[in-house]
Amino acid sequence: MATVIEPTEITYQKRGRWIDRWEPDNTEFWENGGKQTARKNLIFSVFAENLGFSVWVLWASVVTAMGSAGFAFLGKNNPDAVNNALLLTSTPTLVGAALRVPYTFAIPRFGGRAFTAFSAGMLLLPTLGLAYFINQPGTPMWVFMLLAAIAGVGGGNFSSSMANINFFFPEGKKGAALGINAAGGNLGVAQTQLFVPLIITLGTHIMAKDAAGYRFGITLAVLVWIPFILAAVFGALRYMDSIHGAKSDGKSYKLALKNRHTWIMAVLYIGTFGSFIGFSFAFPTLLKANFPSLAKIGWMSTLGNLAFLGALVGSFSRPFGGWIADKLTGARITVYVFGGMAVATALIMVSLSAKSFPLYLASFLLLFVLTGIGNGSTYRMIPSIFGAEARRYASEHGEDISDAMASAKRQAGAAIGVIGAVGASGGWILQQALRLSNVHYHTMAPAFWAYAAAFLAMAAVTWWFYLRSSFAIGRAPSLAHANV
Repeated sequence: MATVIEPTEITYQKRGRWIDRWEPDNTEFWENGGKQTARKNLIFSVFAENLGFSVWVLWASVVTAMGSAGFAFLGKNNPDAVNNALLLTSTPTLVGAALRVPYTFAIPRFGGRAFTAFSAGMLLLPTLGLAYFINQPGTPMWVFMLLAAIAGVGGGNFSSSMANINFFFPEGKKGAALGINAAGGNLGVAQTQLFVPLIITLGTHIMAKDAAGYRFGITLAVLVWIPFILAAVFGALRYMDSIHGAKSDGKSYKLALKNRHTWIMAVLYIGTFGSFIGFSFAFPTLLKANFPSLAKIGWMSTLGNLAFLGALVGSFSRPFGGWIADKLTGARITVYVFGGMAVATALIMVSLSAKSFPLYLASFLLLFVLTGIGNGSTYRMIPSIFGAEARRYASEHGEDISDAMASAKRQAGAAIGVIGAVGASGGWILQQALRLSNVHYHTMAPAFWAYAAAFLAMAAVTWWFYLRSSFAIGRAPSLAHANV
């Protein structure tokens, strides 16, 4: 007797667009409306997250023009100008990293629709605040430090966006959806570093190439984001949904926090994503500080000091990192990435000694490409590690493998939130190391050589825990044979 399959239906509560029933792993449900709803939410989530990254990294481009806009603490005659610039650009990084943890928990509590609208609306505070105070030449640095800190809300958007999309897609499609979501956000860094300098230059052409002209240009470069932010808020409220059954799993978070692999991977993610976001923030300042004569050339200024190229290639190489990790295992790719990053860092120092801008730019672009690949390969390792641990534990204790794997998926999801927050804090650490090196040694060379050593140490950590042959016959043999 044939089984009659009733058509699926997505039902909503009357208030707040909360979906009562959501079963993405049910094929019939997915093909009859679930897929379209999930894709719709992904589109508006990517849009809002992209703007979050754009506002988060806004200061990286703005500080390079504030000296010309009449702010003495960033003026060319101020010996502390570079240090002050790095302090302003590192502050949003730290705040954004800290906000990633509460933003992850906000989705189950408030719903994806409401919190996406709220987090997008929060971007109005740092943009409107900067647009106002940039036109007050006597504004002290601490006010801009506060505005830079508020801009950190854009960095928190990543975690809430990823957590929200994670609930919408079935297990077999989460990787692609989360990859699109992450890459869409990361591209916000590149687009800001491309368009903001162009708009500032436009402002000086409209007005004059003086302090008032630069202030006008910065104002335009900040206000241009306001219509998009309002569109993101409207889009979230009008078209996005919240899932009633998307509840946080406190037990999985506790287990993930107790698992040493969460913290090992957090350290490795400091090296990959921390380097990506840290150098993205610092790159415009580094270009201007190390090659000031080129910053005055028309084409260099028009192209935003070429700083956008770093974030651009790093964003596009991230999906490739996940793809190649599927072929060759994440741990092996991560070891190669860290080795390559150490070489790229050494080449940066060689280029500075030779005063070669082409080599300097090429070395930095290589470093950015590698950070993107490393972001993809390390994220690929996380579910593999927790899955291998679960299989080993179930085998040793005679537990049901399906229950163990389900628990591993929940723990991996919790670990990703923690690892993402710690990794983002690496961007702050990197910029502070540059600043302190410049303060105490009057050169950033010690910081760069320390980075090279740290990358080699991270390669060794990856090999020690996830690749060495002795590990295959040690405490957790399944890890060595898994696609880690």
